[in-house]
Amino acid sequence: MNYKGLCLLGISLFSIGVSGQEPTQQINSEVIADIDAKVYLDSIKQTFVDHIASASIEKRWLDEVMNQDLFRDMEQDLTQIDFDYSDDIYDELTTEVLKERLEALNQKTPFVIEYNPVLEKVIKSFLKNRKRSFERLIGLSEYYFPLFEEKLAHYNIPLEVKYLAIVESALNPEARSRVGATGLWQFMYATGKQYNLEVNSFIDERSDPVKSSEAAANFLSDLYNIFGDWDLALASYNAGPGNVAKAIRRSQGQKNYWNIRPNLPKETQNYLPAFYATMYVFEYAKEHGIQASSSSSYALVETDTIALKQMISFEQLSDILDLPQSEIEFLNPTYKLKTVPYIKDKHNFIRLPIEKIGILTSNENQIYKYLDLVDAQKEQPNYTSTSSMVASSNVNSKYHTIKRGESVGIIAKKYGLSVAELKTMNKLKSNLIYPGKKLIVGRSVVAQPTGNSFYTVKKGDSLYSISKKFNGVTIAKLKTWNNMQESDALQPGMKLRIQAI
Repeated sequence: MNYKGLCLLGISLFSIGVSGQEPTQQINSEVIADIDAKVYLDSIKQTFVDHIASASIEKRWLDEVMNQDLFRDMEQDLTQIDFDYSDDIYDELTTEVLKERLEALNQKTPFVIEYNPVLEKVIKSFLKNRKRSFERLIGLSEYYFPLFEEKLAHYNIPLEVKYLAIVESALNPEARSRVGATGLWQFMYATGKQYNLEVNSFIDERSDPVKSSEAAANFLSDLYNIFGDWDLALASYNAGPGNVAKAIRRSQGQKNYWNIRPNLPKETQNYLPAFYATMYVFEYAKEHGIQASSSSSYALVETDTIALKQMISFEQLSDILDLPQSEIEFLNPTYKLKTVPYIKDKHNFIRLPIEKIGILTSNENQIYKYLDLVDAQKEQPNYTSTSSMVASSNVNSKYHTIKRGESVGIIAKKYGLSVAELKTMNKLKSNLIYPGKKLIVGRSVVAQPTGNSFYTVKKGDSLYSISKKFNGVTIAKLKTWNNMQESDALQPGMKLRIQAI
C-alpha cells in the first residue's frame, strides 16, 4: 500500500511510498540475444494497466525552475557588487516611503528591520536591475515557500527565513556555487553530512527540497542558540560561526550585525542587505508592479513515491512510462547520475505523478523483466583466448552441441562471444547451423607433454609472478615454450609448460 500525498508539483506536501515487489527471475539467457529490447518494451506497454502517455508538468515551467541564470545573478550580486558604493538611481521609491515600509515590516517580524543607506541602495538596485528576475522568483516561490514554511515552523524559526533560500540559490535545487555548496540551501559537504544529508556517487540529498529544508531549519536553530540573534545567525549561516565570532572580537565585542559588518567577509557584508532587500521586494511587490511571470505559473500535481527493487535509469523510466525525463529529474533532484541505484536492505525511493506510480505498481513484474533483458544484452567482457592463441597448436577446444531452436546469436551470447568471433572460430560463412552439430566455443592453452614440468595458472597470476617461481625462467622463455603472443591472456586453470633449465 502506498500513502498518497498531494504536493505542489511533486514535493510541497511530502508522502512516503512503500517497497515495490521483489524483482522477477532473470530471462533465460538462451533466448535473450535475438530479442529487440525496444520491440519488447513496446509490446509490454500495450498490456500496461491504466497506461497514460502524457506529461504532468508543463515543460516551460520545468525549464524555468531548473534555469541557472537567476542563481548566477544572485551569486554575482553577493560576491562582486559593492553595495556601499552603489550609485543606482531609482526615483520611483523615495527614502521617506521606504522608511515607512521598513518600519511596517519591522512590526510584523522577529527580525530587527531598520532603515540604513546600504539597505536602501540594495533595494533600489534590485528594483532597477532585477525586476524581471523577481517576477520569476515570485512564481517559483509559490511552489517552494509552503514547503519551507512547514519546516521552519516545526523548528520555531521565523517564517521570513524562507527568503534566505532566494539569496542562497535563487530557488534552484541544482544550484552549485564556485566552492561546491549545493542545493536550495547551499550546504557544503561537511555541513550536509553533519545534518544527515547523504552524499555518495549516486545520491546528493543536499539537492532534495524536503530533506535539505529540514536540515537548514535544524542548522539555523542551532546557530540561533549560539548567538541569540537572528541577524548573526544568518550571517554565520553564510560565513560560519567562527568568522562571525572573529568579527565580534575585531569590533571590540559589539554584537549588532551592522556594527560588525565591516569585519565580516565581503560576501557576508552583502548577505544580510540582500536578504532584507529580497524580503522588501516580495512584501511590496504589488506596490512596485511586480507579479509572477506567466512562465513561472504552476499547478497542483498529485505524486507518490515507491522504492524500486532494481537499478533503473531516468532514461529507462521515461521510456517505460512515457514521461519526459526532465519531469523525472525535477521530481528527483537527489539522484546525481540520473539513476536510481539498488542496494540490498536499503530503500531508494522514486517520486512520480500518481498515475505513473499506478503503472509501476500494476506492471512491476513486466518492467523488471524488461530491465533484466536490457541488462543481459549489455556487452560482456570476453575472457576466452584470443585469435592468436586459438591458432596455436597447443590448445584444447571447448565444444557446444547445437540444440533445436538455437541460433548463432544465442550460442555466442551464452559463452560471452560475439557472433563474428563464433563464426571465425568455426569457419562459418553464414548463420546457418543444424541441431546435433558441434561448435567450438572456447580455447585454452595446454602445453604438449614432453616430460617437462607444468604449472597450473591460479587467479591473480601473471607471467612475471610465475617466472619468479622458477630459477632461470623469464617471461620471454614462458612465451616461447607455450607459443604465446603479446595479446594472449592468462586464465585460471591454464597449464603452462616449464622446461628444465
